[in-house]
Amino acid sequence: MEEVRLLVSGVVGKDGRKIIRVFFQRGEDCAEGILPEGMITLAKGFSEEEVRGLETYLRTHQKEITIQAREVNPLRNWLFGDATTTVRTGQ
Repeated sequence: MEEVRLLVSGVVGKDGRKIIRVFFQRGEDCAEGILPEGMITLAKGFSEEEVRGLETYLRTHQKEITIQAREVNPLRNWLFGDATTTVRTGQ
């Protein structure tokens, strides 16, 4: 799999629980996942095998992603641009 950009939200509340939204982008392809479930909830352009790889990535790196999400400052990101990371999620 070629390089994929990763964007992590801050910790947000939904239905009385805390979640983190994780967005993956590769060219026109995109996917959205949530933690702590470690599931991809929306995918466009990624194969089923690649989606499984993204879910494995979420579960394997949950601790690091959670730390990154806790450091997200939405106002600063809005003013100065987003905080993205380039990752390799496959072979």
